[in-house]
Amino acid sequence: MDRATQNTRRILDLEAGINFRELGGYQTTSGQSVKYHKALRSAGLGDLTNNDLTYLKDYGVKTDVDFRSQSEIDKKPDRLPDGAKYISLPVFSDDQTEASKIQDSVIPEIDFDPADGYNHMLEVYRNMIMEDQSREAYRGFFNELLGNSKDNDVVLFHCTAGKDRTGMGAVFFLYTLGVPLPTIKEDYLLTNQASKGYVANLLKQVEERDPSLVESIKALMTVNENYLNVAQKAIEETSGSLDNYIRTDLGVSDHEVADLKKIYLTK
Repeated sequence: MDRATQNTRRILDLEAGINFRELGGYQTTSGQSVKYHKALRSAGLGDLTNNDLTYLKDYGVKTDVDFRSQSEIDKKPDRLPDGAKYISLPVFSDDQTEASKIQDSVIPEIDFDPADGYNHMLEVYRNMIMEDQSREAYRGFFNELLGNSKDNDVVLFHCTAGKDRTGMGAVFFLYTLGVPLPTIKEDYLLTNQASKGYVANLLKQVEERDPSLVESIKALMTVNENYLNVAQKAIEETSGSLDNYIRTDLGVSDHEVADLKKIYLTK
């Protein structure tokens, strides 16, 4: 199967879920691959239909890790498949990504110059690396991953748009398993394909109301390689390397790395 076909297959076809993606199938540097039906990444679960919930239950979702802030959760609580446990691990105390505000109103009241979405996102990615709360949330995420040891039990992790807080969670997870950085970057950028229809519709509404904000809102609602580069730079400043950051700042031990590889990689 070629890469484009595999990427299309990664995007789950839900009735009301955006950016739901399978993380199985990625190859590691050791020649193993990530197991299917073990880890999903997504945007919010608040709008899921009953059919979507049945689909996710049948898919094996047993744990829902929610990276959103409490105000986002209060506005739109997750709908969970039967039998799934819910874990709240807020990466920020408030939604710095602004995704939840844009979903509420296409021309949102936001806390920075609305024409400067791109630079705002660069700051968000730096904060995701530097803030204690972010580190605690991602450490908690690893605890949930480590507890997901039964075959075909799935951990689903998400935020509001499923691209920034979730994107960095996927970076940490896949890197720990030994997936090479170019592949991880490809998974990160796949958000733009997975959310394409949703973002296009949103930008059309922005265009109708205030065309001057289209580029800025687009910067807030898509991913960009430069966002990841800023995170990488912050990681190098604080810890020297991504490997060191995961080991020291997130506190993932060598023993835990070995356990994660046992749980999530094919033999």
